[in-house]
Amino acid sequence: MSDSQKFQLGTIGALSLSVVSSVSIVICNKALISTLGFTFATTLTSWHLLVTFCSLHVALLMKLFEHKPFDARAVMGFGILNGISIGLLNLSLGFNSVGFYQMTKLAIIPCTVLLETLFFRKKFSKSIQFSLTILLLGVGIATVTDLQLNALGSFLSLLAVLTTCVAQIMTNTIQKKFKVSSTQLLYQSCPYQALTLFVAGPFLDWCLTDLNVFAFKYTPQVLFFIVLSCLISVSVNFSTFLVIGKTSAVTYQVLGHLKTCLVLGFGYVLLHDPFSWRNILGILVAIVGMVLYSYYCSLESQQKCNEVSSAQLSQAKESESDPLLSVENGVAILGDGVGPKAPPWSLNKDLHA
Repeated sequence: MSDSQKFQLGTIGALSLSVVSSVSIVICNKALISTLGFTFATTLTSWHLLVTFCSLHVALLMKLFEHKPFDARAVMGFGILNGISIGLLNLSLGFNSVGFYQMTKLAIIPCTVLLETLFFRKKFSKSIQFSLTILLLGVGIATVTDLQLNALGSFLSLLAVLTTCVAQIMTNTIQKKFKVSSTQLLYQSCPYQALTLFVAGPFLDWCLTDLNVFAFKYTPQVLFFIVLSCLISVSVNFSTFLVIGKTSAVTYQVLGHLKTCLVLGFGYVLLHDPFSWRNILGILVAIVGMVLYSYYCSLESQQKCNEVSSAQLSQAKESESDPLLSVENGVAILGDGVGPKAPPWSLNKDLHA
């Protein structure tokens, strides 16, 4: 199996793990929050991150991965920014209508595309832009209902979108810049994310729910779902870093909207949530957008592979003809019959999704 095939197989595995774990934790948390009344989402997220760090530390002791320290300031800034973005998203939901919150989540993709175009000179073809537009339109039809605006909520949403975009772009760039794996980055940034939310979580939850997380009555059923949620979160956090590292922040957001559609479907089938023609139409349109995005990405990836192959073939032919053509002062300059080493393939990871 070639390196390209191994990479594609690893990407498919990461995407599948992300979808399964994310849909599972949404269903688990919905039962915990809606049915059992545990509405402290930010504090729960801090526990998720703490359990994730402990799990990775055990894996490190078992030598399942290698610890690779790098720029401590970059790790700290990245971890705190991730924690802040999670808190701002929860605040955005608390101070806005559900419809406006869904619009906030939809804005993450165009904002990410804009930031990567401006600061990283990354180019998105018209085909990719078209497929993303179809996807966002479908998710918007399926999820956006009421749009109630207010100044504070809009400001919080703007901050949430910006911090989320920057954090997800950093997830990809840090892994490439410092040559660290998703596991190594998650292990080092988790404590800062967990500490940020552990300190701010109870206060934010009190602002949003007017309830004290420490005064909540923890029944065995509540504790069971909290533990289950924390265990699933290990897979969610790991797969998030893995997907962004292997693809890009944009592809991760596309995957996130696929999860939204699946959650709507599972909610209707398993939890008997209300389902309207708008939900069905929106999901179908979103699926068309996702299929187009995957198709165009694969097509552009194949074109780049063909261009690299053509360049390598051309260089090989030139190197073979050089010894016969290179004659200086009547003396042939003989080579060893072996052309210059072909440059390593440079595949755009975003196009393998």
